[in-house]
Amino acid sequence: MGGHEFGAAVRQLRESTAPAAVGLPVGRRRVRGLRREELGELAGMSADYVRRPEQGRSHPSAGVVNAIARALRIGRAEYERLCALAGYAAVAGQVPNEIGPGALGLLERFTDTPMFVSDAAMNLVAVNSAFLALGHWEPTGGPWEWNIAWRTFCDPCRAFRQSATEATVHEAVLVARLRSTLLRYPGDLSLAALVDEMRSRSRPFDTLWRTPRPVTAYESSAAFVQPEGDPVTLVGSLLAIPGDDLAALLLTATPGSADAARLAEIVGGTGGPAVIRVGQSGPG
Repeated sequence: MGGHEFGAAVRQLRESTAPAAVGLPVGRRRVRGLRREELGELAGMSADYVRRPEQGRSHPSAGVVNAIARALRIGRAEYERLCALAGYAAVAGQVPNEIGPGALGLLERFTDTPMFVSDAAMNLVAVNSAFLALGHWEPTGGPWEWNIAWRTFCDPCRAFRQSATEATVHEAVLVARLRSTLLRYPGDLSLAALVDEMRSRSRPFDTLWRTPRPVTAYESSAAFVQPEGDPVTLVGSLLAIPGDDLAALLLTATPGSADAARLAEIVGGTGGPAVIRVGQSGPG
């Protein structure tokens, strides 16, 4: 990751941190959040020392990253992100799987759109009723039954079908995300075990792990086979949820298409809660 990405992340965190949240008086302010001088004072460094990495003019040491994280009192997920952007591995990191208000809000607002939220290890954390209405995700009782990568490479859902081209895109995204997650959370033993088991069980996964394909897009389409009626083809679009190190996947149909009409039929009769938390026995 480049220094400009780290600097942009620090500036965004600084400007979004309320002074009262870090023990500073509020008073009259002409800028959002904290001033560079205030962050420097809290972190034990000069304002210029904060300015240079923010502007991408110097590479921070691991100690500087830790000092900034402590000064801003950020959560574990944001700390892991800063470490990754600066090129360091966080110590004793575990994949976070707490679903925050941002992710909950997405699931609650898009009730007619099949959607799930997953952690960085690609375990499903929560889904909405529209996602369950597709009926393709069949729990198997295995240790990683709720893990997207595992189900894709080692235990495919029978009612989920992709063309070779779409599968290539989908698989490249899964491997890229897992590789990035393992770099950010080297202390998560369950995550390491998942990767090792997948490399042993799936030759395609092992090949991609050793020689990753470039990720060109974070969306792909698939056909969801229905017990009655024609399959419905949907496009899955992956959205990052900043701060919690979670991601949301929305499944949508082309507006005005037969698939859109079929999807409306499928999810139209769903009831129950807007958010369904699902089991996680894998890493995270």
